[in-house]
Formats: sequence, structure tokens, C-alpha cells
Amino acid sequence: MTVGFLLANGAAISGESLGRWALAAVSWAILGNGGTLAINSVYDRDDGDIGYLDNPPPIPRHLLAVSLTFLLAGWLVAATLGAQFLAAYTACLVMSLLYSVPPIRAKARAGFDVLINAGGFGGLTVFAGWAALDRPLTPPIVAVALGFFFLFVAFYPLTQIYQMGEDRARGDKTLALALGKRNALRVALLAVGLAFTFFLGEVWAHYLAWRSTGLVIALGFWLALLIPWLQRSQTTDPPSEQRGFYRALWIWAFTDLAVVVAMLPSP
Repeated sequence: MTVGFLLANGAAISGESLGRWALAAVSWAILGNGGTLAINSVYDRDDGDIGYLDNPPPIPRHLLAVSLTFLLAGWLVAATLGAQFLAAYTACLVMSLLYSVPPIRAKARAGFDVLINAGGFGGLTVFAGWAALDRPLTPPIVAVALGFFFLFVAFYPLTQIYQMGEDRARGDKTLALALGKRNALRVALLAVGLAFTFFLGEVWAHYLAWRSTGLVIALGFWLALLIPWLQRSQTTDPPSEQRGFYRALWIWAFTDLAVVVAMLPSP
């Protein structure tokens, strides 16, 4: 979200813009994201490794009520930041319910799972940082949001591949299970290519300079992770696949930084 904020604001941070960023962070990252993850946990009831917890605790009795309270409180804070931010938050709130809550439970429906995540955690999250300052839709936000949408299309199968056994046992039909490991990794490679087409295309059109080389390095990191993973996909075990997922998180963070450095508005 801060990527979108910096692209809209630039490096000169005022008290007003910092205040709007703080409200957006509370609304989006703490209340909205926190409520989304909590409501997902309510219906998943995981007892195996879920990516950030190797041994998740039992679900607290009132977690559903807490998650809905978080989501609603986030919506009320979002309403103070203007129509664009509120629309983005509302869209993510609706998607979070569709994603986790039966009978729809889109996370268990191959294809819908990745679209909701790519739209919410990918495109709309970076847009929310821009919308927090109530800026009009001008370059580079549209291309950057589309780039992060496709980057999450690439990233999402990596969160599923090492959990395929647990998802299969639960009866969830995730994208990785539907495609198989090799095809899921092929989708990830294709989506990385599309993401960087948007990032580098925007740089070529408006920001071509030495500082854009970080994006080329970021692309190299993604390819260095995914191509060998695809080549050995039939022999890797879940712990190795989990380590690949965590490496992807670091590469995502580097990509965030590279986008900001490449496209930060000049003073």
C-alpha cells in the first residue's frame, strides 16, 4: 500500500499526507487485512503449516465476531479518506467474504481463488495507497496496479504448492491442485512476464533513467527462482517448496522497492 502512496505523494512527506497514510494503514493493513485473515482462519480451521505459522493454535471462540468487527471498523475509517479509497476497501471487504465464507468459499474454487487474491492483495492494495491521497487516475498508478495484479497471479500458486496435501485432504480445489505443480509454475512464470511488461512499459514511457535498472534486477530474481523450481518440480519436497515461497516474499519486497525507486515523482 505504501508503494501506491509514495508514487502519488513523492518523497516530500507533509503532516497532512502522513496523517492520511496512517489512517489508510489502520484501515487497510490492520483492520481490513487483519479481519480478512481472521475470517479466513475461522472457516479454514487449519492444524498444519499455513505459511506463517508452523503449528497454528486452535480457533478462539469469538474470532468470527472479532473479524467482522475489524472489517466494519476498517470500512468506517475508509469512509474518511474519500470515495476512491472507500470503493477499493468495500470491494476487498466483499471479496474477503466471498473468498472464505461458505457456501461460496471461492478459495476452494480453482481460478476464483487467484483472481480474488490478485485483485485484492495485488492490484487494489497498491491502488489504495494512491487513493488515500485522493489523486486522480494518472500515470503510473494504472500500469503499476495491473503489474501487481499479475505479480500476485504469479505469487499465489507458490502459497499453495507446498500445501497441496492438506488442501486435497480438506477437499479444497485450489488452482495448484487443478493445474498440477508444473503447470502452476508455468502460470507463475507467464504472470511474472505480464507483470514486468506493465512495469517496464510504464518506465519506458515516462521514467526511463538509471534508477529503473532495479526493475530489471527484480525480474532476474523472479526468473532465477521460478525457472529452476519448474525444472525440478517433480522431485522437490514440501519443505523445499516452502523455502521457495519465503524466497518469493523477499523478491516481492525487492520489487516493491524497485518500483518506488524507478517511478517516484521527481521533486
